[in-house]
Amino acid sequence: MKFNKTLDKIKTYEAGKPIELVVREFGIEPDQVVKLASNENPLGTSPKVAEAIRANADKAHLYPDDSMFELKASLSRRFGVPEESLIIGAGSDQILEFISRAKLNEESSVLMSRVTFAMYSIYALQQGARILRTEDYRHRPDEFIPMMQAHRPDVVFLCTPNNPTGDATSREDLFAIIEAADPETLVVVDGAYMEYAAAKDPAYRIDPAEILRYPNAVYLGTFSKAYGLGGMRVGYGIARPEIIQALMKLRPPFNITTLSLAAAIAANEDEAFVQKSLQIHRQELPRYEAYARERGFEYIESYTNFITWLFDEERNSSEIADALLRRGVIVRDLASYGMNALRITIGTPEQNDRLFSAMDEVLG
Repeated sequence: MKFNKTLDKIKTYEAGKPIELVVREFGIEPDQVVKLASNENPLGTSPKVAEAIRANADKAHLYPDDSMFELKASLSRRFGVPEESLIIGAGSDQILEFISRAKLNEESSVLMSRVTFAMYSIYALQQGARILRTEDYRHRPDEFIPMMQAHRPDVVFLCTPNNPTGDATSREDLFAIIEAADPETLVVVDGAYMEYAAAKDPAYRIDPAEILRYPNAVYLGTFSKAYGLGGMRVGYGIARPEIIQALMKLRPPFNITTLSLAAAIAANEDEAFVQKSLQIHRQELPRYEAYARERGFEYIESYTNFITWLFDEERNSSEIADALLRRGVIVRDLASYGMNALRITIGTPEQNDRLFSAMDEVLG
């Protein structure tokens, strides 16, 4: 059977391995598996979110409010942006799909860093667009600006903090790149991990309202990380109303569920849970940095809820990841990104103890 020829250029996205897979393949009890591969919130979900889900469970047979009025009003208050500048997606990556469908075709090009979120290129390739990448994984103006001037890409993806590396782009550098873009280039600022960067250093904090200064930029955020709703799939985009209106034409009706909507509304109002999550992260991240130094390998300074450990030729990230998996510890191998590295979610103290103990066994 023949399919769209653009599919020949696309590799299937590789998600983090689920706990169920480890249970099936290695016979390890579920409560003995530690998942540190997908950057989920190790504290789980806010009690207020759990309460909202229970309170709305008897509405699961009803379609959600497709206007998403209450969630948009809550986000509007949180960020100080007009409600008409908001769009809600089934995860922020659904909005990435809308953007690619709205802007790209076989004559288009997109620009991104050398190592960044895989779905940028996957969605672009689905539209037949050409992928342009910088030499560095960091979002450097001295690389992005000359390439924008030379190629005039239709879309530029700026992921800060960057996934899967964990570095972040300063406010100064980010705005320099946006201001250098052609007016017809849509600049996408993906802030999925922004809560962590903002808490670490104000120089890396990007407020979505600031993006509204630009008629050709859009900010993406998610409830999957700091807000603990990875399983509910809710994200949002913030841009000038004319951009939102174009993207809304691609949004299917009822694109998030009744329970997801209730959960996101409750999560957005529970700042105390987010602050507790950030506190645990600040407490535990230095342990990963110290472990890398003690074991003699490098790491990328993290502005996210994960850290990227870098290995030399004497250590192989794929072999280490497999050995950890057999010990019930799931991490993300970055070999598919061309890196001899592991991306590890910063877990609870107990989860991190398990990771360090398993690493000691693996490294010997």
